[in-house]
Formats: sequence, structure tokens, C-alpha cells
Amino acid sequence: MSDPNGFLKIRRKDAGNRPLNERITDFSEVEQVLNSEDRMLQAARCMDCGVPFCHWSCPVDNLIPEWNDLLYKGDWKGAYMRLAATNNFPEFTGRICPASCEHACVLNINQEPVTIRENEVAIVEKAFAEGYVKPEPPSVRTGKKVAVIGSGPSGMAAADLLNKAGHWVTLFEKDEKAGGLLRFGIPDFKLSKATIDRRLNLMIEEGLVVKTGMNIGVDISGREIIDQFDAVCIAVGAMHPRDLNAEGRELNGIHFAMDFLSQQNRVNDGLTVEHENRINAKNKKVLVIGGGDTGSDCVGTSIRQKATSVMQIEIMPKPPVNRADDNPWPYFGKVLKTTTSHEEGCERFWSLSTVRFIGENNQIKGVEVEEVEWIYQDKRHTMEIIPGTRRIIDADIVLLAMGFVHPVIDGLLSELELELTQRNNIRVNANQSTSRQKVFATGDSVSGASLVVNAIASGRKVAKEIDRFLRNS
Repeated sequence: MSDPNGFLKIRRKDAGNRPLNERITDFSEVEQVLNSEDRMLQAARCMDCGVPFCHWSCPVDNLIPEWNDLLYKGDWKGAYMRLAATNNFPEFTGRICPASCEHACVLNINQEPVTIRENEVAIVEKAFAEGYVKPEPPSVRTGKKVAVIGSGPSGMAAADLLNKAGHWVTLFEKDEKAGGLLRFGIPDFKLSKATIDRRLNLMIEEGLVVKTGMNIGVDISGREIIDQFDAVCIAVGAMHPRDLNAEGRELNGIHFAMDFLSQQNRVNDGLTVEHENRINAKNKKVLVIGGGDTGSDCVGTSIRQKATSVMQIEIMPKPPVNRADDNPWPYFGKVLKTTTSHEEGCERFWSLSTVRFIGENNQIKGVEVEEVEWIYQDKRHTMEIIPGTRRIIDADIVLLAMGFVHPVIDGLLSELELELTQRNNIRVNANQSTSRQKVFATGDSVSGASLVVNAIASGRKVAKEIDRFLRNS
């Protein structure tokens, strides 16, 4: 274990972010890095706590105390091997995971947890830089063929493990490049797409076949895929966005957040976006409806597009700065989150409900909102409108960032007639198998919209089940 008294001698030190006035002029990653010596010292703060709640809270079961100890001792390669044992893509989670491990860290009792997420990304980046990460194709092939439909984090994780198990794996993606929402949903200032390409190229060198621009269920039928492969894994995500059914919704200038974000990512990558379809916030008043991470990404992107002003509203009440009594450690802290995008210039309001969209010449000009109050009674929260609180927020662009409700049903899922849950997610059994023979499902298409780290965990689980199925069949 690391220095058992390290947490008493060394304070938490974050890597910090690039200067605000510099980072808002480009889409490069915001977060900076510590030097190796400081990073090793931060690992020394991982105490001999007896029960590693950090490990308990991590969806992929990262061996956090073990690789922190190896990092503290300067064994970067050993730390990477421990990290890679449970996480296919620590370079992704180390950048964009909300770090439930840090919320559960024993040192978070005093609100100064170990810098676990930053330690993670430092280890994997050192591994790439030092050449520890090399292609490791399987020595023996089983002859079995697997199709993975969807190349987001869940599909990538499943494909990676199945390929390493010796099966011939083809990863299908409907968009022009692989990566799913990692590539087209998360802004470059949070996750450089070169990081995705580096991992994908490694997987291709290990024998993975990647086919892009193929929308299974549209360009080629799902039944053809089932006939051509010994097993099929559906990892299409939950891409049906939550809409806002209010008067004036049909006005021009109201867009789903993902349309806005994916366009900018395509522009950054040099891909073509039709001029007439371009969503651009330059010199415009932007209103983001939805207070989550996707809304925050819209804020940061709008600021980089040189919006005149950016406002973000949320119907739920403002979270507390500190944990509430019913939200104790080691559970994830439901507290106010201020992202780097919020720091760059954004007004935020909570407990605001949208009444209607107001337009002129079929173009959005404003949004009428009213304040609401949330009351807890009969073991549930109910929303009540506060009379006399209606007002109009001026807006030239409105971005709907209220999350996703379920996978897209039209196309593959409807063709295969897969059984769905009440929430219209794909129903699977304990083995991740769907209602159709030799078809499995994973990630957000099963759980509904969730975190990247949960998607990776789900992809790892389905890979093990598919491997067991193929070896027993």
C-alpha cells in the first residue's frame, strides 16, 4: 500500500485547466496534466483504508488501491497492467467519467478525496508514451464470427474483449467514423478524437474489422447480419431524444442538443456539414433547456462559437452545495456541479418550466417560462406552479438538452421484433440475451441513457456472455 500517512502530509492537488481566455478560442482539451513527480505524490494519498469504497463504487471494478500503490512506487507499467485488467479504455474514463470512485473515497469524508480520475488518465497516457500499450492479437482463432452493431463505448468494449478471446469480430457503425457518442456527442474540449482513433487503430491491428457508414436495419437488414454471423451484439445506444411538447415547438431555431454538438464535432474533424443545415450560435442569444452534462456541453460549444450570451435553465430545483442528510458518504454526492463550460460564461437558473416558444416570421425569438416549486409528500416529489412568475427569456437559438428516452425503434429493432421493456429499451435476460436467438444487447440500448463507464462495464459483461455462448454452441 502507498504511504499510510501520505494523506496527512500531502494535500490534494488537481492538475487544473487551461486559462479561460485561452481555451474559449479553440476546441482543444481543457484539462492540463501534472508532472510525474506530483502525480506520484497524489497517489501516495491513497490511504490503507481497509475497505476500498472507491472500488465498490466503480462500475468496471477498477483495482484503484493497487494501481495507486504501484504509481506511488514509480512502477508505471505495473500500474497500467492493473488498470487495463478491468477497464478497456481508461483514456476515455480518465477524461470524462464523473468519478463516483472519488465520491466514495474515504478521504472524501473531509471533502479531499484522492485524485483517482486524474491518476487514471496519467497512467494510461504514460503507458502510450512509453510504449507499454502494444497490439496483442489472439494467438488462436476460434473460427466463430461476431457482429457488434454500434461503436460507442459499450460496443467497442464488447468488440475488444470478443476479439481478444479469439473470435472474428466486425464492428458496424452507421456514421462515417466509429466511436458513437464519444466521437460525435462529446465535445473535443473534453475528449480529443485523436484519443479515440489511437485506440481504434490499436484494435484494428489486433484483428478487429470496422465497417462505417452502414446502418444495420436500413442499409442492410438485420436478418442478413444474423444469417452471416454466429452471434450478434446490439449496442446502438439510446438515441431517441426527449422532446418538449409546447406551443411554438415547430419554430425555426429550436434544435436537439445532439444535432448541435455532432455538427461541431464534424466541423472540427474536417467533415462536411451542409451550409443550410448548419447550427451556429455566433452573435446569437442561446438558451439551453436542460441542466445536465449535455446541456453543459452545449454551453461550452456555444461560447466557442462566439454566442452573444448563453443561458441554461433546468426544471428541477438547484442542488445543494454540500451533501444533504439523505445523501451520505459513500454514495455519489448529489451536489451542485459547476463545469469548466459554466465557468466560461453562463447564466444558470433552476425550477423553471417552459410554457411556450415565441416566434416572429417562423423564427424563435423568446421562450416564456414560469417558476415552479417541488414539494415532497406521500414519499414522492410533486411540482407546483408558482402563480405570477411568468416571464420571457430572449433567445435566437434554443437547444433541447433534456436527455434521451430509449433506443431508436424504427429500423433494426422493429425489423427483428425484439421484445422491449415498458420504457422501450431492449429486454434482455441475465445472460444479456434478447428475445431472438443468438442476438444479445448491451449498453444504453438496454439500460437507457447512462454513463460511459457504465457502458464499458455492460460491454464487458455481454462479451463474456457471448463468448460463453459461442464456446458452448
